[in-house]
Amino acid sequence: MSQPPKVSLIVVAAGRGARLGGGEPKQYRLCAGRPLLCHTLEALAAAHEFCATTIVIHSDDRPRYDKAVAVLSPGCAATLGPPAQGGATRQASVLAGLEAQAAQTPGLVLIHDGARAFPSTALIRRAIAAGEQFGAAAPGTRLTDTVKEVDPAGLVVATPARAGLRAVQTPQSFRFDLILEAHRSAARAGVEGLTDDAAVAEWAGHGSHIFEGEPGNVKITTAQDLAEAEARLFHRAADIRVGQGFDVHAFAAGDHVWLGGVKIPHSHALSGHSDADVALHAITDAVLGAIGDGDIGAHFPPSDAQWRGAASHIFLADAMGRVRALGGIVAHIDVTLICESPKIGPYRDAMRARIAEIAGLDIGRVGVKATTSERLGFTGRGEGIACLASATLRLPWRDRP
Repeated sequence: MSQPPKVSLIVVAAGRGARLGGGEPKQYRLCAGRPLLCHTLEALAAAHEFCATTIVIHSDDRPRYDKAVAVLSPGCAATLGPPAQGGATRQASVLAGLEAQAAQTPGLVLIHDGARAFPSTALIRRAIAAGEQFGAAAPGTRLTDTVKEVDPAGLVVATPARAGLRAVQTPQSFRFDLILEAHRSAARAGVEGLTDDAAVAEWAGHGSHIFEGEPGNVKITTAQDLAEAEARLFHRAADIRVGQGFDVHAFAAGDHVWLGGVKIPHSHALSGHSDADVALHAITDAVLGAIGDGDIGAHFPPSDAQWRGAASHIFLADAMGRVRALGGIVAHIDVTLICESPKIGPYRDAMRARIAEIAGLDIGRVGVKATTSERLGFTGRGEGIACLASATLRLPWRDRP
């Protein structure tokens, strides 16, 4: 019995996504708590064990890419090879990805758009089977609307029969040697403007087969597409959890405090084994509580010397990784600081921004409030700061612990 072919994966993520607007390339825009590219990569990694995975990125986007990869689940992140630098066109970017994998000699390669976040396992299996059978294949869906061909003035010149038309998607599947040589040949000939890899294969003289695509395998192009994608992701994560956290630290000698990941000048410091960031500690416990995974002391015991003076963003980042490992999404974080001083108002938005950055959230999903205890108790006497936090999470039903 012949062995199944080695299958590699190339994800094209070098585009600018200008039609979405907003400046940030669409593959790095937050969607349900993580960059859109992360959802694409997680879906692909769950569908098949690829022999090599190469993400093709724009030369300006390495910091964005590194930030996105940092919030992948550990299993997905482990599948990625070094990113390849894209070119001025999609063709050039795909060729860069293919060249990056050439030494590994895969039997088949799947080429997928970074902005298509919903490839199903069944679709990936069909792509591999079609590529193995035909050498060049692409998913396509039947058209439901009548299509008109128009001239530059908008006058209809033809009405093609839609029975023979397909809307083509990715991942497209090819014999690796076939598509590599097709792209190389097109580059040598100076042929540009081919909008998908099946067209490159066709230009090189190889017929492409269309296999059944999926209507839900949409490419995110507009702001409306992004909103609909986020709604789909939240719908999948239907197990809603709310966790709460509480922490308190006493004042000690010093000239600043850390609150919500922000260094704030003050007449005292907060006493603690780490940097004593009472806000990040409470948030971490809230997140851990929502997934039923102990508390901050269980994972970072104060008896362990390695955490002496540690930055508390490490603790929250670890808790977020545990949520991602379950396929979960943090939907909202809310913080209430209780103290007489320092004044929180001038630093509120900086704290929201830093918490959002650590947790991988849009700043609109982070609330920071402050109150006094009307000079009652230890906070009222100016002896320390307390913090209450809540975290709202969504988990897939299948992944709940």
